[in-house]
Amino acid sequence: MTALPPTHPRDSGDAWVEGPDGRRFWGRYGAAGLLVHDEAAGILLQHRAEWSHFGGTWGLPGGARHEGESAVDGAIRESEEEAGVPADALRLAFTSVLDLGFWSYVTVVTRTSRPFAPRIGDAESLELRWVPVDEVEALPLHPGFGSSWPALRERLEERVRVVVDAANVVGSVPDGWWKDRAGAATRLLAQLERLGAAGIETSSLSDPVSQSTPLSPEAGPGRTWPHLVVVLEGQAKEADAVDSERISVLRAAGSGDDAIVDEVARAASQPLRERIVVVTADRGLTERVQALGAEVRGPGWLRGMLDPSD
Repeated sequence: MTALPPTHPRDSGDAWVEGPDGRRFWGRYGAAGLLVHDEAAGILLQHRAEWSHFGGTWGLPGGARHEGESAVDGAIRESEEEAGVPADALRLAFTSVLDLGFWSYVTVVTRTSRPFAPRIGDAESLELRWVPVDEVEALPLHPGFGSSWPALRERLEERVRVVVDAANVVGSVPDGWWKDRAGAATRLLAQLERLGAAGIETSSLSDPVSQSTPLSPEAGPGRTWPHLVVVLEGQAKEADAVDSERISVLRAAGSGDDAIVDEVARAASQPLRERIVVVTADRGLTERVQALGAEVRGPGWLRGMLDPSD
């Protein structure tokens, strides 16, 4: 008889939570699951052990979050334990939140940066399988995943590119930036590097003035991880480089506005259609990029998401 993979030590979060209507949900501090999308292989699904909640169904690797643990960290940790998912093979795309008030579940959607073979790491899985996107609905799905899959599938190809007019953003605050333009640009890049790692609230992309109200009381804000393109011009081009795959720095050979328009035109012409958001308050530039299909947000929109301690 083949020995079952070991179970992992219990955490204080490994407990049931009961709602006002008597329904029970796993995870004292909420739960999180990881949806891994590989362009060639499909979606990584877990065939749940018969003894588990909704055993025999197919769903996402994941589980209860630890106290104080973020949903992203929890989903990746659980998936590494259950399915051998390597964190360095993932790129964050977005999160989708089910918030019941007394309990929440966060689906962390990622894309693969390299192929990998999953492996069963504990007794919670009967099988792990890459399932083509078109074949997911044919399986007996875990009810929670089954209800969320249509909306998740619709967003799988979602890409967001935020192009930052650095001169306009830096110049929006009279903090002495003109005394050291390269230093001011370096500080902005450091802030954007942290923002790129943390992601932005998806709702902030829906409303250019304020963050929109979720469509349903059970649908939390969620987060999106865009690719940030920062355009520097003049003395700001001497800013220090950043080390982040989330940020591209374009040092304009001439006009910063022209470089931004060229970047928007290039991105808009790619086969994989991206949602392009340009951050600027320049009216002329706004008209040029909107003519190419880009959306525009003012510097205040971006500054409102940056760490105020910076």
